[in-house]
Amino acid sequence: MANETHAPLDVLILAAGLGTRMRSRTAKVLHKLGGLPLIAHVCRTAAALSPRHIYVVVGHQAEEVEAAVRQELDGDVRFIFQAEQRGTGDAVMAARAELEGADSTLLVLSGDVPLVRPETLGALIHQHRTHRGHGATCTLLAVRLEDPTGYGRIVRDADGRFERIVEQKDASPEERQIKEVNAGIYCFETRALFRALEKVRPTNAQGEYYLTDVPGILRAEGEDVSIYVHTDAREVAGINTRAELAEFERILRMRTLRRLMLDGVTIIDPMNTYIGPDVRIERDTVIYPNVHIEGRTMIGEECTIYPGARIVDSRLGNRVTVKDHSIIVASEIEDDCSVGPFAHLRMNAHLGEGAAIGNFVEVKKSRVGRKSKAMHLAYLGDATIGERTNIGAGTITCNYDGVRKHETIIEDDVKIGSDTMLVAPVRVGARSVTGAGSVVIRDVPPDTLVAGVPAVVKKHLYATSESKDVRSAAPAPDDQNAAGDEAPQMNPVSSDV
Repeated sequence: MANETHAPLDVLILAAGLGTRMRSRTAKVLHKLGGLPLIAHVCRTAAALSPRHIYVVVGHQAEEVEAAVRQELDGDVRFIFQAEQRGTGDAVMAARAELEGADSTLLVLSGDVPLVRPETLGALIHQHRTHRGHGATCTLLAVRLEDPTGYGRIVRDADGRFERIVEQKDASPEERQIKEVNAGIYCFETRALFRALEKVRPTNAQGEYYLTDVPGILRAEGEDVSIYVHTDAREVAGINTRAELAEFERILRMRTLRRLMLDGVTIIDPMNTYIGPDVRIERDTVIYPNVHIEGRTMIGEECTIYPGARIVDSRLGNRVTVKDHSIIVASEIEDDCSVGPFAHLRMNAHLGEGAAIGNFVEVKKSRVGRKSKAMHLAYLGDATIGERTNIGAGTITCNYDGVRKHETIIEDDVKIGSDTMLVAPVRVGARSVTGAGSVVIRDVPPDTLVAGVPAVVKKHLYATSESKDVRSAAPAPDDQNAAGDEAPQMNPVSSDV
């Protein structure tokens, strides 16, 4: 029997199965829902209950499953290996060495039940601990289904108390008419569980050790077994096929969209909008159809995300506009910026306040300063761009020499002419200008106009003490000859596009 005082809570997650009905080489619990493996959803729910320990039974593709669990659980998690998958009872028995002596309440979950809520499990645990005033030895979660085909039926006695669970393949015609079914989620007093498991035998159509036999064994021994009847069958259902996976994806997506709309986000067409469960969006932001927002993305207030955009693991400030068919991955965009259409930001791209990135511009691992612009057909890779700088159409930072990546630095108030090639490592000083079609292979001093292939100093734009010290400030009598005489031959370079 359960103790009068509540025993500590442990959680055991069963995640060793093959998942043959998924028709996949990938373990079932590793298939993704809302961008996360199924097992990650279950781990997150378990952690929300603040248990003493979380145990995960692994078997098929154990290393990959362990990695997925560790990705979600930062704290203490203990893995148990089930060498041969011989049923749920055998999976729990694999944890015997770790748990049989524990004076705890053990919550048993399946790794393929991703939508169950902590509140539901909390209610199950509460009933288990308070049933009839002293608590139960076992409490199982049940639901009623109009079509219970495939599920284990719960058989009650004449007084309506739990008697046993019978699986579909082992049920009589009368038992198959029962609509109350076992959801596969249990609370046990741990020591009693393992005593009963010793009596489980594989005398069933599958030849497996069923955990579902344990409540019946406990009841036959006079222990108190309670039934927690839940009203939402979908919440506690497992995923067995890809068709079910797609249906659960729709349910999770609609749950997320409803939460966002209730929080003040406008979603024009929820049926064609795809937003992950970890995404956070502030009020008065407008999301157009065919937008995908994934991972741990955060979007501020009064933003507008136009059709076809995809945003992953990124942070957007307030009043940001993302135009049609732009891709933003692992990047940060400050307030009042504009991106797109058909732009691509990736690998920690950072746009300062009021910056603008236009059509067919790619920004990779670069910082674009406040109010700077690159509006057309440019590649900015491994670059630091200052404030109020304009990047002309066709500009490329040639950051890759075939072996290493190199940095381009463009300072404040620079005008980069169309079709400029910036051969890194290179720096363009503040307030400088490059002529259209320039190939810049040397650092450019501040306040300088450069042009040519390779580019050379043509003149200084402002009379400053700094410019007087530059020997090449005077215009050459023959620009083409000057370019050929003064500039070294260019080495082959390539851009990381």
